[in-house]
Amino acid sequence: MKIHPYVIIFLSAIVAANLLASYFGPTITIYTAFFFIGLDLFVRDTLHDLWKEKLPQKMFLLVLAGSLITVALNINAGPIALASTLAFAVAFIGDGLVYHFLKERMFLLRSNGSNVVGSLLDSIIFPTVAFGMLMPEIVAGQFLAKVLGGAVWSVLFVKYSKRFA
Repeated sequence: MKIHPYVIIFLSAIVAANLLASYFGPTITIYTAFFFIGLDLFVRDTLHDLWKEKLPQKMFLLVLAGSLITVALNINAGPIALASTLAFAVAFIGDGLVYHFLKERMFLLRSNGSNVVGSLLDSIIFPTVAFGMLMPEIVAGQFLAKVLGGAVWSVLFVKYSKRFA
């Protein structure tokens, strides 16, 4: 069975973000939101187009795999992995609904438009569950970083990837 490169990218980014959050705490999540979660939001939309059948099940298994890999690498990252799974699962629903609503639009609009909703949901749920309290500054920072990161990654991939040619 061949694993799609976007699956490897998604898992690498989510595991890196989880481990960094576990080690450095809430403040690092604004940076990981831009570099890693923005990337994952874009990749998730790309996989949305590639995986026509059983999309929700495949995405949930992908997110769960990222959390399990995180825990396998650092058992102390369990609360972060749990928060990540919950946040990504809820964000996927919101992101997916908007992405589907925009299905007739060009990819960059679909991806970045849906990422606003996914970023908002993820930014509220992840730090609140992971660190046990609502942190408005972290939520706002993550939200902006995810939206901007997703936009940067989507433009880079569309510009340089053969898939979008």
